[in-house]
Amino acid sequence: MSALLELERCTKVYRVGSFGTRRLTAVSDVSFDVRAGEVVSLIGESGSGKSTIGRMILRLSPVTSGTIRFKGDDVSTYSDHRLKGYYRHAQGVFQDPFSSYNPVYKADRVLELVKIAYFPHVDRATWRSKIEASLEAVSLDPGQVLHKFPHQLSGGQLQRLLVARALLLDLEFLVADEIISMLDASTRIDVLNLLGALKARGLGILFITHDLSLGNYISDRTLILRRGAVVESGPTSEVFGDPRHPYTRSLLAAVPHLHQKWGNDTSYGFDSEQVPTALVPVGPDHLARVAV
Repeated sequence: MSALLELERCTKVYRVGSFGTRRLTAVSDVSFDVRAGEVVSLIGESGSGKSTIGRMILRLSPVTSGTIRFKGDDVSTYSDHRLKGYYRHAQGVFQDPFSSYNPVYKADRVLELVKIAYFPHVDRATWRSKIEASLEAVSLDPGQVLHKFPHQLSGGQLQRLLVARALLLDLEFLVADEIISMLDASTRIDVLNLLGALKARGLGILFITHDLSLGNYISDRTLILRRGAVVESGPTSEVFGDPRHPYTRSLLAAVPHLHQKWGNDTSYGFDSEQVPTALVPVGPDHLARVAV
């Protein structure tokens, strides 16, 4: 199967300091692809460049060098008109759901803006049916979320409303950037299962997270990012079951376990530049239990 989205040797360099005299490399020579009906997890610590990659994919930040292709087309070449068409098929949902809403307006204004931009000639009855279908697809009751202000809805409802917004378009690819990190544990699994349902519908999903357990729970393939570079990648079962890079092993060794108390296991105390002396067994079933 051909790739839906491809990154080829992508690098992002920021100019920092007085008058931009210094250069900071946030992403270095990153290459990977995402296929339709596949979830790829991009896992790394804060500051590793994960979100920068998501922003480059969505054309929210330009690529310094390298190529990002959607269905074989270089997205950096898109004019305003083609970029609007790109956003019909590729969307992003980000960490803080509240930041995507204007508190002055009711939450469903984010849905109305889609109509204004993409469906100006659709009559109200048809649009209402389309909204109800998209809300039902993300397990939201229209009567409970429409005509409500953002502060009247939970974080989980607001995140699912943003996914419903994306589904109003001809969505094929979704950047899910830390979309559950601000949600409580009971809501997290609902949003993860929603991503699984979208995958089953054929969407390609880039799941950006710092939480290994969540990445293991949902993804088909995993990339481990460190200081802007991919240090390990492959099928999730192989990356988690037989990690090759010392950094991946150190991350896995630091995953907390339900059956252990803090301070009872010295394997968590390691320097980030060192390899731990023993790898704590971490299996897919155990990590899935941590996720919920």
